[in-house]
Amino acid sequence: MAPRNLTRYGWYAVAAALATMALKFGAWALTGSVGLLSDALESTVNLAAGILMLLALRVSAQPPDDTHQYGHEKAEYLSAAAEGLMIIVAAALIVWTAVDRLLHPRPLEQMTVGLTISTSAAIVNLVVGLWFVRLGRRNHSRALEADGRHLLTDVVTSAGVVVGLGLATLTGWERLDPLVAMTVGVNIVVTGGRVLWGSVSGLMDPTLPPEEQATLDAVLAGYAERGVAFHAVRSRQSGHRRFVSLHVLVPGAWSVSRAHGVVEQLEADIRTALAHLDALTVFTHLEPLEDPRSYRDAHLDREPPPAGPRGLTGPTGPEPAPPSAAPAEAAEHREGPR
Repeated sequence: MAPRNLTRYGWYAVAAALATMALKFGAWALTGSVGLLSDALESTVNLAAGILMLLALRVSAQPPDDTHQYGHEKAEYLSAAAEGLMIIVAAALIVWTAVDRLLHPRPLEQMTVGLTISTSAAIVNLVVGLWFVRLGRRNHSRALEADGRHLLTDVVTSAGVVVGLGLATLTGWERLDPLVAMTVGVNIVVTGGRVLWGSVSGLMDPTLPPEEQATLDAVLAGYAERGVAFHAVRSRQSGHRRFVSLHVLVPGAWSVSRAHGVVEQLEADIRTALAHLDALTVFTHLEPLEDPRSYRDAHLDREPPPAGPRGLTGPTGPEPAPPSAAPAEAAEHREGPR
């Protein structure tokens, strides 16, 4: 399956960031509001994040090669993590600027025009942000979803600034402007932390989501009733890709052809059950049900063989008795959280 190419959405993110940045800095130039400046500073982060996402999407769209045989999808997690850090840096700049303005207040000018421009920029971010979140979830793209959430955070920021500055204009209390900016900065830190944590979690090879894992379990349960057992059932996510690996234990009396036919059908059934995933790879390992050696690799690290005569290891050594569990019970030998 050819890797999906989402690069064009990166260009849309860059275009939207440039447009909103121009609008917001124009609003700040007209009004001198530190609240609007904080909003404009975040738009520069949007531009940097959009460029980074564009690069990450280009890398993740590359097919597997000799040095990255499982693909390049994790580049999106790196992009999202960097975006989370940039969000936090933007928040720090906003708070720093707000503290200075809190200590040295100044009158605001042309607020009606400035707030109108800022609202227009927020509408652009709202439309693009909702679109990116939907696209990211549909395509299992961490970079797209992170950028969409960042843009939606920017919308919340703009809304807070507009409301706060509106109140400052009505009441004449100039210090309300930097207080709004500081509140915005705290909100941005929380969002940046969430984006960063989600990216770090993705880099640690999480298992399939619970609903997908339940679908996989249902397929395996049907085969367990036919005398086929499983262990070492593992899964992981890498961007939009899903990987499932498992060991299939069948009666040793079966012919290779019969056992292979069962495994081929099992893999096809798993892919059919998870057909909504656009990139699913299934690895199977066939083992005889009665051979005690088949159960040494139920865990991630294979158990060493028992010592034989003169300290040798291998088939000559004493073998542990195979589990007495029924095939259906053997399916309980799993690795990782359920």
